[in-house]
Amino acid sequence: MPTVSLIRTNSYDPQRLETSLEALLEPWGGMTAFVKPGDRVLLKPNLLTGSRPAKECVTRPELVVAVAKQVIEAGGKPFLGDSPAFGSALGVARANGYLPLIESLNLPIVEFQGKRYQTVSEGFDHLRLSQEAMEADVIINLPKLKSHAQLTLTMGVKNLFGCVPGKMKAWWHLEAGKDVNRFGEMLVETARAINPNLTILDAIIGHEGNGPSGGEPRELGILAASDHVFSLDRTIVDILQVDSSWVPTIVAAQRLGLCPELTDIQFPLLTPKELQVSDWKLPDALVPIDFGLPRVLKSTFRHFYIRWIKEPIATYTQNSNQ
Repeated sequence: MPTVSLIRTNSYDPQRLETSLEALLEPWGGMTAFVKPGDRVLLKPNLLTGSRPAKECVTRPELVVAVAKQVIEAGGKPFLGDSPAFGSALGVARANGYLPLIESLNLPIVEFQGKRYQTVSEGFDHLRLSQEAMEADVIINLPKLKSHAQLTLTMGVKNLFGCVPGKMKAWWHLEAGKDVNRFGEMLVETARAINPNLTILDAIIGHEGNGPSGGEPRELGILAASDHVFSLDRTIVDILQVDSSWVPTIVAAQRLGLCPELTDIQFPLLTPKELQVSDWKLPDALVPIDFGLPRVLKSTFRHFYIRWIKEPIATYTQNSNQ
């Protein structure tokens, strides 16, 4: 059975956060259950934007640093990476106060480079994914809990769309944007291919309303972790009391047999019922996934796709974490 660890904590104070993180990972025996000496460990936060640093749109740097410290103590070699839709990982990290904290650990930031990978999916037989993620020994997924104007909620699975580099994100919005079910399935297959070893959700302060960046901060006081990203997302939907049929990534994961019911998930600490939120704000209205882009931009991304499909396909060995 997959495990989802849930705790209450209301502070990003570094010392208190480190203590909270130790308690969160205790059901597995700590970070050493995931990281072995010498492992190259990708930390994948949500680095959405640098334009709204006070609105809790990105994973808090304090949490990333606390995780990095535990990785180092376990003998791992952490590095931070993402592929923001706008700007660079370094630029967004700088705007959100990351640099003073991560420089003390000599924690590198990498800009994701894409490579075409064959996958196990019938609907998506190849995906362009971050080479840095696919070649890491361990992936720790660090999403921020947010409402989302296109997908209702963004949690662990959606955060891994950041491992799709550059213009490929825009292509998928166009290619699959007319069919929300297909777009949700693409996100799920991306998450299955990336296959994070550990997901830690930052919900100490979430972002509700017209997210992923147009909403407002919401104090929840929750940290969640799981060795199975689909189970974590299913748990959070229950905590927020959001109908799972409204969340395309949950619907797709259930259809593909990847998302268990709550009765099939172990909760060694708190249970979802003990943390339920009754008034989480969803977006006022959902926005089309394809953004309604002008024809000239659609043509540009089609040409990009034509070049991409001519690239050689790499293979990978999917680990057995999920």
